[in-house]
Amino acid sequence: MERESNIKRKTKETDIDLKLKLKEYGAPGAFNGSSGIGFLDHMLSALCVHGNMDIDLEMTGDLEVDAHHSTEDLGIVLGKAFSEAAGSKSGLMRYGVSFVPMDESLARTALDISERPFLVFNAEFIGNKIGDLDTQLIKEFFRAFAFNAGITLHMEVLYGENDHHKAEALFKSLARALADAARINEGGCLSSKGTL
Repeated sequence: MERESNIKRKTKETDIDLKLKLKEYGAPGAFNGSSGIGFLDHMLSALCVHGNMDIDLEMTGDLEVDAHHSTEDLGIVLGKAFSEAAGSKSGLMRYGVSFVPMDESLARTALDISERPFLVFNAEFIGNKIGDLDTQLIKEFFRAFAFNAGITLHMEVLYGENDHHKAEALFKSLARALADAARINEGGCLSSKGTL
């Protein structure tokens, strides 16, 4: 079964064309293209490899202003693309939990592909930027993704010192939790209500 989507979004601030393919469980994915934000591209590459998804991205944004619009809008588009590619949410394993260490840092993600979007995010960064990405935009990206994917998303850095390591652990833990939750459930809807 092909699980693919193509979402386009154009505003006065950004122009995004994103293709997403959810691959077989355990099959590394790949990221092609650029957001125009180097560190965010690095994180998207990790998300693809560990989340078993391919992303092809064509994007321009008003980076002469700052990275906010590009980061948030990309989260919106990625969330919509994931939701569409995942298809009927009642046919998925639904839950995913992952702890990922990155050197001295440890991050945890727990999520439910529930159609009840929510974000709980507990992470602190020492610096204002990692590369060319404002650290406060990391939460904005995850919020935009969760609310547009229909996911209840809890993310936390349990401990750590290096901002790069903390951010990367967060993205990789999201990837692993998504890979688990997006697996096909052959037994029907995993809900005591009979529907999500």
